[in-house]
Amino acid sequence: MKLWYSPASPFVRKVLVLAHETGVIDQLDLQLVASTALDPDPALSSVNPLTKIPTLELEDGSTIFDSTVICEYLDTLHQGEKMIPEGEARWNALVTQSIGNGIMEAAVGVRYEQALRPAEHQWDVWMNGQFAKIDKALDVLETWRGARIQDIHVGSISVACALAYLDFRHGTRDWREGRPVLAQMLDTFSQRTSMMETRPD
Repeated sequence: MKLWYSPASPFVRKVLVLAHETGVIDQLDLQLVASTALDPDPALSSVNPLTKIPTLELEDGSTIFDSTVICEYLDTLHQGEKMIPEGEARWNALVTQSIGNGIMEAAVGVRYEQALRPAEHQWDVWMNGQFAKIDKALDVLETWRGARIQDIHVGSISVACALAYLDFRHGTRDWREGRPVLAQMLDTFSQRTSMMETRPD
């Protein structure tokens, strides 16, 4: 299987972390791609009409995207403990994943605004709105017992990658202030091999 990826993407990192945690990482052939909203990669466009990463290309030429779907697919390829659990825990893990994804979407959006748009045209009100979404989501995760972010599942992986991306791209903002649970979670999670092997730097 070919995974179209960029190491800076938190969505890609989520997939790679899950692949490490489930032992399927060796089944992935990593295809590095440089693609942005302003300069889409034509090779990636040929396998994903949205020209977005991550994209998983299977042996038969079919493709799976986005990161949520890829993670669910990879979770079917191993016999170990599932990253998407069954029963009530499933919905908690999936909702936690959605919150992590939302944080990543907002943070990546601000990154694009800052990196691709000339400074005099950047929309400060919009960026502040995205950071407000991030802060609200972090506050919910800090106190929401359903997240069970101390466990290893697709939700906690998503949150860990989101938090690490905030450090990576928005390090001047102190998201840890007043959020000791999340801060400890990332510190602990970052010591896992899956996180160390997927660091964007």
